[in-house]
Formats: sequence, C-alpha cells, structure tokens
Amino acid sequence: MPLKITLLKINFFLKFMAFNRISSLFILVLLLWNCSVISQNKIVSKKETEKELKEAIRLMRKGSYDKSLVKCRTILRNAITLKDNDIIASTYNTIGGNFDLFSNPEKAFFYYKKGLIYADRTNNLKLKNLLHNNLGNIYCFDKKEYQKGIEHYKQSLEYSEQIKDSARLVLTNLNVAWAYFDINEFDKGLPHLQFTNLHHEKHGSDLTIVALKMLNGIYYGVKKEHSKAESNFNEAIQLGNAGDEKFDLALTHQEYAKYLNSVQKHKEAFDHLATYNTITDELNAEDKLNKAKNEGLNLEIEEYKREVEKIESEFKTQQDVLNQEKVMTRRKLIAIISIFLISIVLFYFYLQNSRLIQKNRLSGLRNKIQQNIINATISGQETERKKIASFLHDNISALLSSAGLHLSVIKKNNSNSNEDEITKTIHLLEEAHNKVRDLSHELIPALLVRFGLLFALEDLCEKNSNSTLQFQFECNINNSQRYTEDFEIKVYFIISELINNIVKHSKATTAKIIIKENANYFKIQVIDNGIGFDTNQFQIIEGFGLNQIRARINVMRGNLNIDSKIEKGTTIKIDIPNSKA
Repeated sequence: MPLKITLLKINFFLKFMAFNRISSLFILVLLLWNCSVISQNKIVSKKETEKELKEAIRLMRKGSYDKSLVKCRTILRNAITLKDNDIIASTYNTIGGNFDLFSNPEKAFFYYKKGLIYADRTNNLKLKNLLHNNLGNIYCFDKKEYQKGIEHYKQSLEYSEQIKDSARLVLTNLNVAWAYFDINEFDKGLPHLQFTNLHHEKHGSDLTIVALKMLNGIYYGVKKEHSKAESNFNEAIQLGNAGDEKFDLALTHQEYAKYLNSVQKHKEAFDHLATYNTITDELNAEDKLNKAKNEGLNLEIEEYKREVEKIESEFKTQQDVLNQEKVMTRRKLIAIISIFLISIVLFYFYLQNSRLIQKNRLSGLRNKIQQNIINATISGQETERKKIASFLHDNISALLSSAGLHLSVIKKNNSNSNEDEITKTIHLLEEAHNKVRDLSHELIPALLVRFGLLFALEDLCEKNSNSTLQFQFECNINNSQRYTEDFEIKVYFIISELINNIVKHSKATTAKIIIKENANYFKIQVIDNGIGFDTNQFQIIEGFGLNQIRARINVMRGNLNIDSKIEKGTTIKIDIPNSKA
C-alpha cells in the first residue's frame, strides 16, 4: 500500500502548511514528486488497464467470479487514478455483472447505478446502453418495479438507435415486451414484440429464441388464438430442450400451464407445471452448488464492497483537498483582482470628483467675480447718479439761478437798447435751469430725498398712469416711514425698472404696485394684466432688464419670484430684508 501511505503523508503536511507555508510547500513538492514516482511504478497505463478489464470480463463469463472481482478492484484503483470515466464505469458494470450472475441482485444494482453515474460523464453511448439495460433487468426481474425498469429499457433503446446496434435493439425490445406482458399491458408490449419477431432471425440470438416463442404463445393465448398459442409454446419447449436455456424453458412450462388451465386442459396443465417444478429444482440445486463452490467469496463480498468504496473515498478525499486548494487560490486571485479593479474605479471617481470640485470652484469663483462686477457696477452707477444729481442741483442749478437774478437786476436798472438781448439771455438761463433741475430729479427724485420711498413710489405710479394704462399703488405702511438712504434708492429704482418694463412690453391696461412689510422683510408685489412671457426665456429677452433687477436684489440679499403666463399677465414678488432708518 505505498500509494495509500503517501496520500496520508500529504494530508498530514497539508494541515502543517497553515503554520509554515514556505517550508511546507517545499516538502509538499517533494512528497508529490515521490507520489508520482510511486504511481509511475504501481499504476499501469490506460492501455494495460483496458487489457486487464477485458480479462476480468472473460473471467466473469467463465464463472470465475472471485478472480474477476479481485482483478476489478485493482483495475478500479488504476482507473480512478487515471481519471478515466470510461474505464471506471466499465469496471463498475463488470463488478455489477459478477454479482448479477452470482445471484446477488442487490449488490449488482448498487454497482450498476455507480457505473451509470460515471458513464453519464462520457460520450460512450454503448456503455450507457448496456448499463440502462442491466438496470432495467434488475428492476423488472428482481425488484418487480416494472415502470422504472421500462424507463431504463426505453433509454437503452434510444442509445441503441443512436449507435445503430441492431442486436441490442432486438434484445431490448424483447425485454420491454416481456415487462409489459408481466403487468398485463399487452397492447403496449405488442409493438415491441412485433419488432422482435421481424428482426430476430437476422439480428437476434439463440439465447433469446425460447423467450421470444414463449411471449408469442402468451400473446396469442390472451387473444384466444389457440392454435397459434399452442404452436409457439410447443416450439419454445422444443428449442429449450435442444438448447441450454433452462430458466427460459422453465418459465415456458409455467406460462403454458397457465394457458392450458385457462382453456380447461387441466391434466396437460398439471404435467407442464410438474415439469416447471422439476427444472426449477434443478436450477436451485445448481445455484446452491454454485454458491457452495464460492462460499469463500460469499464471506469476502462485504469486505470487497468496503474495499471498493474505500478506493473511491480515498481518491475523493485527495481530490477534495486539491480542489479546496484550487478554490482558495482562485478566491485569493479573484480577491486581489477585485481589490485592484475597485482601486482603479475608486481612483477614477476620485479624479473625476476632484476635477468636478475644481470645476465647481472655478465656476463659483467666476460667478462670484461676475456678481461682484455687477454689484460694483450697480453701486457705482447709483453713487455716480447721486453725486451728479447733487452736483447739478447744488452747484450748476444754483449758479444758473444766481446768473438769472443778476441779469434781472441789470434789466431793471438799465433801459438801453440791450434790453432784448438781456431778456433773451434770462430766458435761456431759465430753460437751462429747468433742464438741469429735471435731470437732477431723474437721477435722484427730490421727492425721494425729501419725503421718502413711499411718497416717491406713489408719485411714480401717478406719473406713469395714462388713458391706456392705469397704475394703482397700495401700501399698508405709514407714508412717513423712512428707510436708509441706500435702501430707498435701490428699491425705488428696482420698482422703477419694473414699471418701465410694464409700460414698454406688457401691453397691459392695469397694473398694481403693492407694498407690505413685516418685522424682517420689505415685501413688493407688482401685478399686471398684460400679455405675459415665457419665464424660461426671460434671460435672453432684450429690454426687460430682469437680470439687472435680480442682481440688485441679490446685492440686497433678497428673493425674487416671477410668475408669468402667456396672455394671462405677470406677477412679480420681491422680499428684501428690512433696513429702516
């Protein structure tokens, strides 16, 4: 048992590997090399194994079951080591055949089943055919489980047709017909019997001719065709006596006795039944003698079975260890590859996220710069507007007024010929003074400066009202309420721009400016019944100035909401944090 000892060593060192991988791996390589050397010395080649298998089959057919089984044990070990499913299945079939011929159907059935497991892993249709047929025989003749037996027979027929084995087709059809007849399903068995009758002469065997004639006798007996039934039974008995098929001959006498009894020929039936008993006794005697001759083998059968199972178990254990190692190696490799791929994906997303963050930062910075530019522009415009208005009002307008007064005095004190020129000059100065005053009021309304935002807004609504467009001003705040100068100027020009948009673009007939406030917010609502516009497009509509209005509101940290529908008017709501004086 050198190979067995080596396998045990491998198992021991596989456990030891967990503690010292490097040294254990080196030792394992040495042991595997040692195992391969022993295997080369002990395990024969596939060709020699097949030769040994043929010899085992020859010994089985000769009746040397003990020698055949012992040889099969060695063949099975070699076949498993060679991993040759063909030879493994054939060996199990041969072992099953030995037990079948040795009148031990239970063990035959066990090994036929194992053989079929390995045969199904091959493309050997001939071997599958043989094993299905053998299993059908066990189910039908020994277990009396006819339906399972018929299923195996039919599977055997399919394989026989695929490999075009005419002899096997004839034999299996005969078995199927016999099985159906045993369960009295004669109509189902008839096609198979007819096939056997048609092809038996050319492809059948002398070993099955007695059974065929017997089945024909049974069928014709059931169909009440008595002459044909008796003719076939008598021919079967004649052929059985001439040959060596005592089992089929005994069954023929039994079935003939049943038929004769059914047609009231009781004496002849009794004679054939007696002959059946005689032949059966002879067969039993031969069986007892055969078992006596192989008594030693009987004692070893269970041990043999354990030994055969041990061979497969040892190999399976070894394979399991190797498979576990392969699985662990594969899992480690998959884990490493997975970690690597996940790392690449995470790194990619990290780069993309970094780029996105950088892009957002740049975009935010650009927006902030643009906002600052807009804010600075708006603040600068308002500051310059205030300075220019103040300069025009306080300086230029005052100077023009002063010049006009001086000219008026000169005119009163002098009555010469230059009176017309002085009068004309006074009119020009008055006109210039009025224009400067109007320009000053446009830049910063005097009403806004003197009386506050609410008076200025009410005046703005009155100035822009006409016969086609009426502005209404609603306010729940005391008109005398003042706010910071900067707040009033910004709000005034926001509402002024909105009113300007209504006048120019809305085609409205009525509009309403509503002013409210609470503790935190100054609330503005501008409503018109004009043509409205698409709020998704307002940013690109020229002349509306809504972007500039939004920028002003953003500077004041307020909120802007626009609700406009085509042909249904527009409502604009603005909330600005309060900034009272």
